[in-house]
Amino acid sequence: MPAMALILVVEDERDLQDVVAYNLRQAGHEVITADNGQEAVQLVRARHPELVVLDLMLPGMPGTEVCRSIKGNPATAKIPVLMLTAKGEEVDRVVGFELGADDYVVKPFSVRELTLRIHAILRRGQPDVATDPGGLVTFGRLRIGREAHRVWVDDKEVVLTALEFKLLCTIFDRRDRVQSRATLLDDVWGMSGEIMTRTVDTHVKRLREKLGPAGAYIETVRGTGYRFCATPLE
Repeated sequence: MPAMALILVVEDERDLQDVVAYNLRQAGHEVITADNGQEAVQLVRARHPELVVLDLMLPGMPGTEVCRSIKGNPATAKIPVLMLTAKGEEVDRVVGFELGADDYVVKPFSVRELTLRIHAILRRGQPDVATDPGGLVTFGRLRIGREAHRVWVDDKEVVLTALEFKLLCTIFDRRDRVQSRATLLDDVWGMSGEIMTRTVDTHVKRLREKLGPAGAYIETVRGTGYRFCATPLE
């Protein structure tokens, strides 16, 4: 289990909020709560939690706008967001992931499953220093600082979410080897079969956009998946 984290639970149903908060505290985490979107945004900016459990259907400011606010602010963009909602249609999940959500749980749900998913997200956010003890890798226009969880392109820092950073490192470490969408789902998300393969496409597209000119290092292998090029492109 990952180390204790500060988790913000945003849920307007007080009974459900209490249940989720209680179980996360029992698991050793510090929990703060919010009943609405405006309060959630304020708490994220003031407390910088290590993860946000976010209900999509909130009074006033909807969860989608809360997520957009978190991911659109460089100071909070790296905070993982797990969306919690009664909506289970595919389009709702796609919208959530396109906004930058790291996972999506549909009500009704098992509290144990929710806790396991939260721990999976928190583990993804921990740097994998074993693969590169030096902690800094330079590849053409791209520089990756593993220990600091930072990325630069042409010496300009690029803000990535914890999931995007994990995805980048996973593909980078397997340079010149094709990675299927199913493999990436298993190795990056850690939940084989739980998330649609099109989610990989959505995240790779966003990662490429953020990397700008270095995004070309991630090649699409039609009908299979993705491959990080073997040598830097000119």
